[in-house]
Amino acid sequence: MSKRSFFVRLVPCRCLRGEEEAVTSLDYSHCSLETVPKEIFSFEKTLQELFLDANQIEELPKQLFNCQLLQRLSMPDNDVTVLPPGVANLVNLRELDVSKNSIQEFPENIKNCKMLTIVEASVNPISKLPDGFTQLMSLSQLYLNDAFLEFLPASFGRLTKLQILELRENQLKMLPKFYDPADVCVCVCVCACVRRSMQKLTQLERLDLGSNEFTEVPEVLEQLTGIKELWMDGNRLTFLPGMLGTLKQLLYLDVSKNNLEMVDEQICGCESLQDLLLSNNALTQLPGTIGSLKKLTALKVDENQLMELPDSIGGLTSLDELDCSFNEIEALPASIGQCAAMRTFAADHNFLSQLPPEMGNWKNATVLFLHSNKMESLPEEMGDMHKLKVINLSNNKLKNLPYSFTKLSQMTAMWLSENQSKPLIPLQKEEDPETQKTVLTNYMFPQQTRTEDYVPNSDSESFNPALWEEQRKHRAQVAFECDEDKDERETPPREGNLKRYPTPYPDELKNMVKTAQSVAHRLKEDESNEESGRDPKSPAERNHIGVQDVGVKVIEAPHPNGLASDLGGNACNTTFTIQNIPEAVSRETESESFSSQQVPLKSSESSTINHEDTLEDSEELSDEEEEMKIAEMRPPLIEISINQPKVVTLSKDKKRRQQGCGLVAGRHGSQQQPEQQQLLVAITHVRLCVADHRQQSRQLPMHPREGGQDALPAQEQTRG
Repeated sequence: MSKRSFFVRLVPCRCLRGEEEAVTSLDYSHCSLETVPKEIFSFEKTLQELFLDANQIEELPKQLFNCQLLQRLSMPDNDVTVLPPGVANLVNLRELDVSKNSIQEFPENIKNCKMLTIVEASVNPISKLPDGFTQLMSLSQLYLNDAFLEFLPASFGRLTKLQILELRENQLKMLPKFYDPADVCVCVCVCACVRRSMQKLTQLERLDLGSNEFTEVPEVLEQLTGIKELWMDGNRLTFLPGMLGTLKQLLYLDVSKNNLEMVDEQICGCESLQDLLLSNNALTQLPGTIGSLKKLTALKVDENQLMELPDSIGGLTSLDELDCSFNEIEALPASIGQCAAMRTFAADHNFLSQLPPEMGNWKNATVLFLHSNKMESLPEEMGDMHKLKVINLSNNKLKNLPYSFTKLSQMTAMWLSENQSKPLIPLQKEEDPETQKTVLTNYMFPQQTRTEDYVPNSDSESFNPALWEEQRKHRAQVAFECDEDKDERETPPREGNLKRYPTPYPDELKNMVKTAQSVAHRLKEDESNEESGRDPKSPAERNHIGVQDVGVKVIEAPHPNGLASDLGGNACNTTFTIQNIPEAVSRETESESFSSQQVPLKSSESSTINHEDTLEDSEELSDEEEEMKIAEMRPPLIEISINQPKVVTLSKDKKRRQQGCGLVAGRHGSQQQPEQQQLLVAITHVRLCVADHRQQSRQLPMHPREGGQDALPAQEQTRG
């Protein structure tokens, strides 16, 4: 290549020549933006499309509305709360998408966007539309689903070019009515508004009013003769009026999930109707004229109260999908065989005992759902459904299958039972002893219906409470009891096959915790009473109240001679009665009363307690020490064997361990009141008895140790 040709091909870029590239579209979707990028404003003279989808933008800057050539602004799924009035400067805007934001209203001056044709504002808390919104004469598509609209402006009919109007999931109860010349008018301007109501929406093709609060079909729909799709599902309709028969161009009608009890005969006027959805209503019959809908391809009447299908259903020659499941149909009309275009048929969960032989004319049928009925046999003609691929016959009363099923070469799944492991189970032929015909069978025949679920034979059959109660007793029941609910525990459990009882756990420890908490509460009350000048209760009274309903009883038992009984040292004059843990928890009878043993407790030589000093020093306790004292009084909730423990004499090592535990409380021993000291000793005693019992239960059966009298040393009480 020559140097000349090389330099000829070198062309300077537009930047070097001083030219700017014309940017018409910018896409900042899914960029986690919190603000609108400033570099956008450098293209305000050429920008036509701006995409800010799925960001975190909360506010739109004023400079954005200087892009006067902008035709499409898309910013769904953001955090915008206010649509600024500056949007009126976008005079060339044609498409606006602000769905999935937090916008509460449109500005009044949005009417200046005369070129606006598509507005998507679904999923916003918009409660009303401004009157200026109805001046968007070029608007053809409006999406306001999942908002808070309760009504539409009276002048909504100005939007004469509207083709798609979606108002699903709002709170609408009515639409602006059409103009009636018989009405007496007072104000001419008001008449003009009414005259421009929704009857002027002659170009409207799709209207979605689903999931609102309509109790009747709006009368204005009679004037919308150009409508092709109408959704009114999820409302409160009880009657489908005949005025819908005037909608000659209607192709799709969805009135499911209402309370419809009747469909007018004039529905046959919808001569172009292709899809009719009447599911989830309270229909007991279909109009006899339904067979006039020659173009109907899909009819769904499932989950109603139909007892039969009209004979005229055979006139639906274009019908390829029929769903009449979850009804009370006992027999299908023979005329249903005339629906030669049938491909999918569902009649499960009915009361069908047999099928008409005319169903064999469904040469194009591919899927049949016939489970949960009462069929005992199938017609031989079903073998002529050569295109049949899937059939569900489970939960019936079939004894066998017709031999003609061998001609169903395209069959991929034949369900004969709900717990069938494979879609196809091999069949073998045999001779039916009743009819002397060759039939097909396998190990799944004859079918057995489920007996645990009671299904009435018909709607007219009355409820039998005696039979229901008998079946209820045969079901497995689980009876739960709760330790904390003593009233419920004392009542005998309900009868049943399965009973569940709580794991055995001694109530004594729980009661001790409650008692310790009540002691702390009374201490605070006594302090408040002393501050207010009231006489606190005597220790005897407090002991009487504090230890009731507890597994540890305190008994003041002085020696007859006035001296404490000597067991190897100065004994304390307090005897504790400890309720032992029950040996076993019976699963059929009430728990037996706990046996008790009186155990005299020894104290150390210098453990004489001065009750007066204790009362005086207890007033000097700080808040911190008070918390420590209560914490020491609370026993741990340890797991204990259900066998009955016996009080035994401790060895030297265990005595040291107990004395160590006693020293913890002994630090404040001179500051504690008698009832607390007694409770601490009782709790320590129970804990050590339980620990000793658990250690013994792992090795040998429980038996009292040898070596003298069963006695436990009391905790040391030392003065600081």
